[in-house]
Amino acid sequence: MSHLGGVPLPGRVRPQAALGVLDITEWYGDTSGGIRTYLHEKMRHVDADPALRQVLVVPGAEDGWQDTAGTRMYRLHGPPIPRQRPYRFMLATRSVDRIVRHERPDVIEIGSPFVVPWIVRHATRRLDVPLVCYHHTDLPGMFTPQVGRFRRVRRVVNRTLWRYLRVLDRCFVRTLVASPSAARDLAAAGIDRVTSVPLGVDLDTFTHARRAHAAETRARHALPEGPLCGFAGRFAREKALEVVLDAWPDVERRTGARLVLIGAGPMAARLAAHPYAPRVLFRPFQAQREGLADLLAALDLYVAPGPIETFGLSAVEAMACGTPVLSVNRGGVADHVHASGAGRVYDIGQPVSLAEEAVALLRGDLPALGRTARAHVEREHAWPAVFRRLFDVYRDLAA
Repeated sequence: MSHLGGVPLPGRVRPQAALGVLDITEWYGDTSGGIRTYLHEKMRHVDADPALRQVLVVPGAEDGWQDTAGTRMYRLHGPPIPRQRPYRFMLATRSVDRIVRHERPDVIEIGSPFVVPWIVRHATRRLDVPLVCYHHTDLPGMFTPQVGRFRRVRRVVNRTLWRYLRVLDRCFVRTLVASPSAARDLAAAGIDRVTSVPLGVDLDTFTHARRAHAAETRARHALPEGPLCGFAGRFAREKALEVVLDAWPDVERRTGARLVLIGAGPMAARLAAHPYAPRVLFRPFQAQREGLADLLAALDLYVAPGPIETFGLSAVEAMACGTPVLSVNRGGVADHVHASGAGRVYDIGQPVSLAEEAVALLRGDLPALGRTARAHVEREHAWPAVFRRLFDVYRDLAA
C-alpha cells in the first residue's frame, strides 16, 4: 500500500484493456457485507479477463493504493460515520478528481447515495464518462424508522428522501437494481431508467456439500446439536433483529430450536441487553468466506428479518449451502423466497407471525427445501453469468 499525498500516481493497470470501469462507494469496510463481497468478486472477474480493467475507490483509515492483476484499489482517508461502523465518509474531493482524470475509466459505477455522487459529478464535469448508480441502499427505508413514531414526521422524512433520490437520479444515465422489489420501489418514486442485474454467489465456496460436516462446524464454534436457526450480517437497526429476539422464546418453546447471530455492528450492545439475549448464541463476524459458508451450511434455517434489503446476499449464500430461508415479507429476500419456493415469509414487524412461520418450517421437510434453494441459486445467481450481464450493460453505455 502506497500513500497518495502529492506523489505521482502510477501508470494504469492494463492500459490496453478494451473496457475500464471505476467503482466508488462509501459502503465499504473491513467487516461489511454484501457490497464488499460484490466488489471483491468483480475484482476476481476482472483479474481473470485481460480485456477488462477496474479501479476501485473506497474510504479507509489512511490514503493509499494497491494493485492486483487487473484492478487498482485506492483507499482515501475518511472519518468514521457516526453509528454506522465500520463505514467511513469519503470527503477527499481533490483526490477523487485526480484519480478519475488519471485513470480515465469508460464507465463509473457509484454505490452509495450521499457525498460520493456529487464528488464524482464534479470530477467528471468536463469528461464524457457515463455515471451509473447501483441501488444498493433503500435510503428512505433506512432513515425513516429512526425519526421516531410520529407519523407526520415519518411521512415528511420519507417524502424528502425520495425527492432527494429523484434529484440524484439526474446524475446517472442508468440505475442498476438487484431485485424486483427494488425496481418496484424506484418505479413508484418515478425513477424509471432502471436495469435489473442481480448479484451472485460463489457456488464453489457456498455449497451444499458443506452440510456433510455440519457437526464438526458446530463443535468448532461451540454450537449445540438439534434444530439451529441463524442470521449472519451487520447488527444494525435496519436489519430488524429485535423482532427475531421477541419471537424466539415462542419458537424455542415449541420446537427446541436455538438461535445464533453471527456478525458485528452498532446494535450489538442493544441486542445483548434484550431479555432473550442470554439464550442467543452470539458469534463474531467471519472474515473468511469459507468459515462463513461452513456456518451457513450448519444451520437448519436462515432468518432474514431486514425489510429494506435490496438483494440480501447472505440469505442467498445460505440458500446456496442448502439452507431454507425465513424472510420478512418485504424486500429482496422475500423476492428470493417467492421465486424459489425455498422458505416462507412473515408479516413485517410481527413477532407472532414470525414465530408461526418459523415453527411451520421447522416442522416441515427442511432438507427438501434446502435442495430447492440450492437449485434456484445455481440457476439464477452464479457470479460468471451475473458479470457477463453486468459488463454487457457497461459496454452498451460506454459505446
